[in-house]
Parts: sequence; structure tokens; C-alpha cells
Amino acid sequence: MKSTSNAPTNNTMRSKFKDEHPFEKRKAEAERIRQKYADRIPVICEKVEKSDIATIDKKKYLVPADLTVGQFVYVIRKRIKLSPEKAIFIFVDEVLPPTAALMSSIYEEHKDEDGFLYITYDHNQ
Repeated sequence: MKSTSNAPTNNTMRSKFKDEHPFEKRKAEAERIRQKYADRIPVICEKVEKSDIATIDKKKYLVPADLTVGQFVYVIRKRIKLSPEKAIFIFVDEVLPPTAALMSSIYEEHKDEDGFLYITYDHNQ
């Protein structure tokens, strides 16, 4: 039996960005971004709910398609000023993507119906 609730199940991260912006607005923005910057990936990056890791100063990123997941993690580490000895993990659809994977391939596999790629981060796996 399928649940009709919109409540997150298990560890599903509910995006604050999705809560704050209606679907049509997000979709139109992602389409505009992709038309204007065809070689860039529109990404929304938010910390995992209830995590005590630092909150990032901005959620929306326009990343080069040829950037690797590892390079994107480096960007996130810098933005939240995470010290080198501390771990950080990023998740796409609750899965840890391979560090060497290109953001363009992650985008093609996991982009949301609104056209954004949603990434969450935490210091726990």
C-alpha cells in the first residue's frame, strides 16, 4: 500500500529550498540557468536535517559540468570552514556518490523533476 503522506520516510531529507520555493518557480529557474549556462549544473546543497555540522552560507551553486564530486566536496568544506581533520560526506538521494564521478553524470542520474540536483552533507555517514 502506497503512502499518500508527504512526510519524509526513514532518513529522507526534506529540502528547505523546496519548502521555500514553489515547484513552478524552481523549474523555471533551473531551465533558465541551463539555457544560459549549458556547461553548468544547478545544485542545491543543504546540511542533513538535525545535523550539528555547520550550516553553509549559500544553498544554490552553479558548478562546472566537469567538476568531480571530490572537488565539489572541497568547495563545501571551504564554505563551511571545516578543519582538515574533520570528515564530511555528501549524499545524493541518500547515497554517497563516488568521489571521482563528474557532477554532470551525477546530475543526469539524480536531477530532480524541477531541474536542480539536490545534495545534502553531514559529518556522519
